[in-house]
Amino acid sequence: MPADLAVIGLGHLGLPLAQAAVAAGIETVGYESGPVTDSTLSAAEIRRMSAAGFRVTTNPAELGRVRTAVICAPTRLGADRALDLSAVGGAGRALAARLRPHTTVILESAAHPGVTEDYLRPILEEGSGLRAGRDFHLAYSPSRLDPGNRTHGISNTPKVIGGLTPACTESAHAFYARLTEKVVRARGLREAETVQLLETNYRHVNIALMNEMAVLCHDLGVDLWDVIRCAETKPYGYQAFRPGPGVGGHGVPLDPNYLPHTTRTPGHPLRMVGLAQEINDRMPQYVIQRSATLLNEHGKSARGARVLLLGVTYKPDLADQEGSPAGEIASRLIDLGALISYHDPYITGWRVRDQPVPRAESLYEAAANADLTILLQHHRTYDMQALAVKAQLLLDTRGASPIGAAHRL
Repeated sequence: MPADLAVIGLGHLGLPLAQAAVAAGIETVGYESGPVTDSTLSAAEIRRMSAAGFRVTTNPAELGRVRTAVICAPTRLGADRALDLSAVGGAGRALAARLRPHTTVILESAAHPGVTEDYLRPILEEGSGLRAGRDFHLAYSPSRLDPGNRTHGISNTPKVIGGLTPACTESAHAFYARLTEKVVRARGLREAETVQLLETNYRHVNIALMNEMAVLCHDLGVDLWDVIRCAETKPYGYQAFRPGPGVGGHGVPLDPNYLPHTTRTPGHPLRMVGLAQEINDRMPQYVIQRSATLLNEHGKSARGARVLLLGVTYKPDLADQEGSPAGEIASRLIDLGALISYHDPYITGWRVRDQPVPRAESLYEAAANADLTILLQHHRTYDMQALAVKAQLLLDTRGASPIGAAHRL
């Protein structure tokens, strides 16, 4: 049976979008070239979607039978820190071979300005023989999904859209108006793409500021977490961000130095983004430095120390490990000769350097036996009061425990 919507890429963007579409009564098919392994939704949630008519297919022929196709393929930074668009290209080619006139094609994958028009559009046009803006609609909409957020979801988060032409914008507007309460029109494709750039870089720059404040406040003997508590009472001009052992997540900051030559601007005006990335990238090493200092202060060496890592996901109360600093911290501890183990209620198996890390089955027993326990992610199930009592030594990188500032990041 034909569907109204095809969601191409069933990962952290695609599955929630498909879920919202199904809830809105839109006949939806999900296309994935391989098995769906993303843990964004629970098995029960996917079963409920299937019961409501949602279908997952690996057959690209299904893509030629829909009115709207939304590409949610993953984009990550490569080893050269440039955005890897290969999955978007693969999705575009799969769609292009079956693209029909009057279809609305929307890209939601993270992308730098120009990707939709300069990269995706030629793939779609060459593969289909159709012309964007004349034969089919082409638009971009930055994803604003916040995994685990119980207050803001797709239905009550304003959706930004920008099209190749005004007609493309209106077609995308009509689609998203079925899913969300408010749709905001951008002037065009590049403006919509740059919204994603601004929002992601804003997060990373502000977290970098707090990470620098964490180091400064520790050196000054100031409790930063108390400073934040007080500062966030200001009703204007301030938004609270918090430091941590690193910055994870799927939204990656884009430094203009790593954009394609055609989209760079003279003088590279976003130098702050590159600096923020340097600061955030230093945090895992700072956690190791603080860990070694704590051990030394208690007459212990990092070599041979039993270190328990709590929470290895990038965000609390989720199983998503994308960009989590836990792997780098574990690797650095291994280099120091520490004996590491971990506990995470959402991760039953974890590997570092392709080697399995022992999982603690009894949280409080493991904390009592470890020379050092490091809280990397504050899951709701962690009783920090009890952990502070049970642990021999606790380093809290999330400001969640009642211990003194000297034992917090």
